Amino acid sequence: MPSLSLYSVPLYNKHLKYNGCFAVYMNFEKLAPVESSKVLLDIAFKKAREKEAQKKLQGTWIQLIKRKESLKLDIVKDSLVSKLEKILSDFPQTEVLPAFYITLMKLTLDFSELKKSLGAVNWASRRIRLLQKDYIGKINRSLDQPPIRKYSTEFYGRVSSTLKQIDPNLKYLEESRRVMRTYPDIKDMFTVCIYGFPNVGKSTLLNKLSNTKAKTAAYAFTTKTINAGYLNVDGVKLQILDLPGTLARAEKMNNIEMQAELVLEELAKVVIFVFDVSGSSGYPLDKQIQLYKKVKDKKPLVYVSKTDLPQGLPGKDFPFKYLSLEELKEELEKLAKIAAKEEEKEKAKAAEEEKEALIKDN
Repeated sequence: MPSLSLYSVPLYNKHLKYNGCFAVYMNFEKLAPVESSKVLLDIAFKKAREKEAQKKLQGTWIQLIKRKESLKLDIVKDSLVSKLEKILSDFPQTEVLPAFYITLMKLTLDFSELKKSLGAVNWASRRIRLLQKDYIGKINRSLDQPPIRKYSTEFYGRVSSTLKQIDPNLKYLEESRRVMRTYPDIKDMFTVCIYGFPNVGKSTLLNKLSNTKAKTAAYAFTTKTINAGYLNVDGVKLQILDLPGTLARAEKMNNIEMQAELVLEELAKVVIFVFDVSGSSGYPLDKQIQLYKKVKDKKPLVYVSKTDLPQGLPGKDFPFKYLSLEELKEELEKLAKIAAKEEEKEKAKAAEEEKEALIKDN
């Protein structure tokens, strides 16, 4: 196989409009499984045999042979190319992905191997097209049956060899797909992150703020993924994310925890830190304060959950000012309005700069 250049694959995004601008929506869960070379070849050859049996062709004996063999080559090519092109269209176009997803891919995958594997699939698709065109021409120029059979056999062999060469790449793409299916669907918009230890009530708070139905349960690490909800404030939409928190070192974090840390670091405009002082979460207050210190530079809003439980209300020695649910909503509304005004100013400034540039060019 020749050396591979990086390949730009078609976009697998939906673009939704929020706050007057487009936000990128990624749904990695819909990535279809990537089949092995053996499976792809078996499917293609089976289709060719079935179609040959069904198709009623007419002509002289040599015309019939040519048409039958050409038909099988067409079907094998169409089957394989369509499958390979589907892989390329399913995987996201990295050149236009938000920076967050690029960083996430580099954190959880071998990014260069991913690009190389997509390039290999593109190479195989092009090569199969060229082989089919070449061998159809050879078959059409033949005057006897033996060379026609020989060319067909050669075509199948070279196509099989092509697919087998990229089998490691297909396998890596399937491994990548399984990892990417765990990625959160995060939009490029004003983002609020709810942070704290597992089972302290983050998902419950998300449900209360955004009227979503994130699953909750009474055991540790109940958040198996990054849950998302949305809050509308006078036409401004906020994205609220429920993140699992951990004190573990980076090398000990699981996939979801690494994603959560990345979201917190790169996307969070506002952080809500959830404390549970009732003790029902299994995390003592001193550990929760230790986790709080990880995000204190972001000046998090503090919320205390499970206040209806015995010992759920903070005592006088609780070291932080905390907000009730209604106060939290009011603060988020205020911050959202400020952000919307700042965005409008930035848009107006950008429009003015563009106008000045046009005048200068003319």
